[in-house]
Amino acid sequence: MTDMGLVVVGAGGRMGRTLIRTIAETDGVHLVGAVERAGSEALGSDAGTLAGLPSLGVTVSDDPLPLFARAEGVVDFTTPASTLAFAEIAAQARIVHVVGTTGLSVADETAIDAAARHAVIVKSGNMSLGVNLLALLVREAARALDVDFDIEIAEMHHRHKVDAPSGTALLLGQAAAEGRGIALAEAAVRTRDGHTGPRPEGAIGFATLRGGSVAGDHSVLFAGEGETITLSHHAADRTIFARGAVKAALWARGRKPGRYSMADVLGFTTT
Repeated sequence: MTDMGLVVVGAGGRMGRTLIRTIAETDGVHLVGAVERAGSEALGSDAGTLAGLPSLGVTVSDDPLPLFARAEGVVDFTTPASTLAFAEIAAQARIVHVVGTTGLSVADETAIDAAARHAVIVKSGNMSLGVNLLALLVREAARALDVDFDIEIAEMHHRHKVDAPSGTALLLGQAAAEGRGIALAEAAVRTRDGHTGPRPEGAIGFATLRGGSVAGDHSVLFAGEGETITLSHHAADRTIFARGAVKAALWARGRKPGRYSMADVLGFTTT
């Protein structure tokens, strides 16, 4: 089988450049296109040079249509609005769309579901093996521990991150809610300020920290009377997310259209 041709969108960003380097270093894939927004300083650059590599002969463009037409997949860590536009084009092209974008609304998720009728979409709040294993452990811990154990999720990211809580924190919150057999939307507490009163029984709390260059730290605390259990993941380098995304693209190659998660890619049981 020939190498899988991939397009990186948001190529000029930190994650985009990391994806370009990861694709160049990974067997079974090669870069066929790189996309940036109109007006970006990266336009016209060689994608390899942009990512700190030797020239790859791929010029950064603001027109995804011809690139998607000759690709087998697109890897997307951009913004909700951009991801929806790319999802529509990927569906038209019938190619794999790996989505690591966070901060999508309920309406955005519905649009992704619609695109998945025609494209193979792998979407996750976090693409790393470690975080998805953590989610599995959180689900099982929440199932095993009763509501006498309060659940709190703490996360920290770099100062440039624009959405909160992080997609990973929400992924972990969803895992905890599934373990408890409840709806996250009904149990989540995302803000606390002023005289809040006692903590609601069964709540899943979120705490958000931002600063420096932190790639991503996440902890889930199960706090009971006289004991606390903490499950944590520390991301030292965003390369772990890029490797997971490329792994997802290769896994999705040749599959039927539909929406999948990293739990599917990694073979984790989610029931």
